[in-house]
Amino acid sequence: MAGVLDSVNRRTQLVGQNRLELLLFRLDGRQLYGINVFKVREVLNCPPLSSLPKSNPLVRGVAHIRGSTIPIIDLSRAIGQRPAEELEQKFIIITEYNLKVQAFLVSAVERIVNMMWEEVHPPPSGAGNQNYLTAVTEVDQQLVEIIDVEKILSEVAPRSEAITLTGIDDALIAQGGQAHVLVVDDSRIARKQVLNCLGSVGIEATSCQNGKEALEFLKRLADEGQEPARKFLMVISDIEMPEMDGYTLATEIRADARLKDLHVLLHTSLSGVFNKAMVDKVGADNFIAKFQPDELTQAVIDRLKAVHPAVHSTAA
Repeated sequence: MAGVLDSVNRRTQLVGQNRLELLLFRLDGRQLYGINVFKVREVLNCPPLSSLPKSNPLVRGVAHIRGSTIPIIDLSRAIGQRPAEELEQKFIIITEYNLKVQAFLVSAVERIVNMMWEEVHPPPSGAGNQNYLTAVTEVDQQLVEIIDVEKILSEVAPRSEAITLTGIDDALIAQGGQAHVLVVDDSRIARKQVLNCLGSVGIEATSCQNGKEALEFLKRLADEGQEPARKFLMVISDIEMPEMDGYTLATEIRADARLKDLHVLLHTSLSGVFNKAMVDKVGADNFIAKFQPDELTQAVIDRLKAVHPAVHSTAA
C-alpha cells in the first residue's frame, strides 16, 4: 500500500464537494471495514513489536518507525473479536487522530475508494450505544463498516475533559448567557464535550447531528426571516459526518448570502498536516483538533469578546 498519501493535491480537491476516500481493510473474516484516508499516514507490514509494561490489553506493543515509537492497537480485540494471531502476516495502518499518532493492527488492506458522504449513513438504530460503528456504507454491493476509532482511543487512553482556564469571570458568563451556538456533530459523546465547554461560559446551544441537518435548519431560519449570523455566536462543526461533512457545510454556508457571515469553527479529530489548507479553502474561520477543552473554550471566549468588545475578562 505504498503511496497511500502520494497525491495530496488530488485529495485536497475533494474538500467542499462532500466527497471522501476510504481505505478498505479486513480483520479476521470477510467483513470489510473503512477508514478515512485523511487520517492515514502510512500502511506497512507489521514490524517486530516491543512489549509495553502495564499498557492497555488492546495495545499489542510498540513499534519503532522512522524515529518514532508508535503504539500498535489490536483492532479486532478492540471491537470484541478474537485477538489477532501470527502478527508477522498482519498489517498496520498508521494514523493521526487528535494530534496523536498510533497504528491499528489489521489482517489485510484492500484498496482506496472514492465516494460521496451522501452514500455514508449512520449505523442501524438497533445497534445501541455500545456498538463500535460510527457509520456504514456499501462498496460493490458489500457492506462496509466504519469503526468508531475515537471511541476505541478513548478506551485505550482516556483524555481529560476538565476545563482548567482561569479568570472566566461573572461578566463574561453574563454576556455568554445572551449568546447561542450551533453545534454540529454525529457523535453523542463529542456533542456532550462541546456543550460542557459552552456551559463553562454560560452559553446555551442547539445541536444537529450532521451537516445536512444543520444546513436545512439554518436555511429554514433564513426563510422565516431570521438572521442566523445574529442568532448564533458561532457554528462549531465536526468534519466527518454522514450525509454531509463539515467542509461541505462550511462551503454551503459561505455560498448562501443569508448565511455567509456566520462564524464557522471546525472541530475534528482530523488533525493531519493538510487541514489548514482545507479549512482555508472552504472558508471556515478556525480549526481546532479534538478534544482540547481549554483551547475550544478559549476560542469561544475570543469569539464572544470579538462580538461584544465591551466584555473584559482575564481568561487566558
